[in-house]
Amino acid sequence: MINATSNHFKSQIMLTTIFDEPARNQLISRINLLNENNQRQWGKMNIYQMLGHSIFWNEWILGKNDLVCKQSFLGLIFGKMALRGMVKDNSPMKKNMPAGAAFIGKEKDGDIETQKKEWMDLVAGYADFSNPGFVHDFFGKMSREEIGILAYKHTDHHLRQFQA
Repeated sequence: MINATSNHFKSQIMLTTIFDEPARNQLISRINLLNENNQRQWGKMNIYQMLGHSIFWNEWILGKNDLVCKQSFLGLIFGKMALRGMVKDNSPMKKNMPAGAAFIGKEKDGDIETQKKEWMDLVAGYADFSNPGFVHDFFGKMSREEIGILAYKHTDHHLRQFQA
């Protein structure tokens, strides 16, 4: 958990981050619950596409693929403000948040168990996170704390999407 002090309320909020082992373990347990019977609650991706999206997204954050992004023009204008709003508390990400086209796979079905294992391994990999030069395509350069909160929220978002 990360302590965030609110100047307005002069209180401390414990923010959940994927860098905390209990949070990672909880996410991994939830991923393990997924199966072909989980139905999406919103969005267009089916479970296999969501798993592929989550794998690709986490590989990007962890620096395990060759995807290097520059911050978009709209991100330059609104990115930091949007990021501050997203990482200020433990509220979940909103439903139907847009995903960049590069992050949505074309394959619609395949081996869910293999995808789950790969995603769980990536989540576990945040214990050894080392990608200080990461630049988000919308939010831009992010601190380690911001990355940890966003990665937790993104994973939680897709698990809630499929009732896990």
